[in-house]
Amino acid sequence: MKKIITLLFVATLVFTSCEGPEGPPGPPGYDGAVAEFFETTVNFNSANEFSQLIPIPDNIEISDFDVLQVYLLWGQDNNGNDIWRALPQTRQLDQGDLIYNFDYTIADVNLFLEAADFDLNTLLPGDTQNQVFRIAIIPSYQAKNMDLSNMDQVMKAANIKSIQKLN
Repeated sequence: MKKIITLLFVATLVFTSCEGPEGPPGPPGYDGAVAEFFETTVNFNSANEFSQLIPIPDNIEISDFDVLQVYLLWGQDNNGNDIWRALPQTRQLDQGDLIYNFDYTIADVNLFLEAADFDLNTLLPGDTQNQVFRIAIIPSYQAKNMDLSNMDQVMKAANIKSIQKLN
């Protein structure tokens, strides 16, 4: 019996007093930044040179490392669901190829139309008026695991529940 008590005492002492030095700190975590979306409607015409500069809303932060992707509302499917296409997007018209495109800075997004082989003034209102765009600002650590060409997948992966509408 003495041996069992001694063995239990030694085992308890060994397991409760084992403590070593603190290990090195782990890698820094992410700051909790999440993807954000906003939506705007644009009218392209010769007066704005078929280009529209959209300021990034003040409540949305963007850094040099974030990914910005723009989507154009292309139409609706047979069930009435919106169809979104990632820019740049090309439409083949009778006049030639029309390209919806964008560039951006950390302050704004420039949405514009391009055509290499025809005059943009010949476009019909359906190609230039009331064009709806969704702009996604995605932290780079999130974007590396997303299919940015599919807006629905980006919204789901980033857990986006609502979209700020500018106009």
